[in-house]
Amino acid sequence: MENAFYQGQVLWAQIDANQHMRHSAYADVCAQARLNMLQSIGMKATTLLEAKIGPVLFREELKYLREVSLGDTITVVCEVLSSRVDGSRWTIRHEIYRGDGVKAAVVIADGSWIDMEKRKLAILPTQISDMFAHAPRSADYAEEVPKAKE
Repeated sequence: MENAFYQGQVLWAQIDANQHMRHSAYADVCAQARLNMLQSIGMKATTLLEAKIGPVLFREELKYLREVSLGDTITVVCEVLSSRVDGSRWTIRHEIYRGDGVKAAVVIADGSWIDMEKRKLAILPTQISDMFAHAPRSADYAEEVPKAKE
């Protein structure tokens, strides 16, 4: 599957009382897939740590389509849905597929970057921004235009 950045078996610890994957487990596998995607384009955790920058989420929206059960194998596909030219703000779509190929969920995450020392939003250094520009983009990718300050 193209742009698949996480694959694994659904674990007992990821199951809720209704015997399907719990809501927070979706966020966990999507976070891992995002980090794997960043690593695949050279944005390793150590690269970000050295720059004292980390990803931060503003919003995460989950749409359930089909149940995922204990023991299922899931695959998470990640693509940048939109971003600013400099990569300072972005939206990433995650699609979660069961082992039988059925799309089970879609997670949309809006985020940015935080300066880990100043604890304020940050712009990526040029070298890292250039890496982010190579992240897989969706077929419906749209470039964001910064909003004017009021």
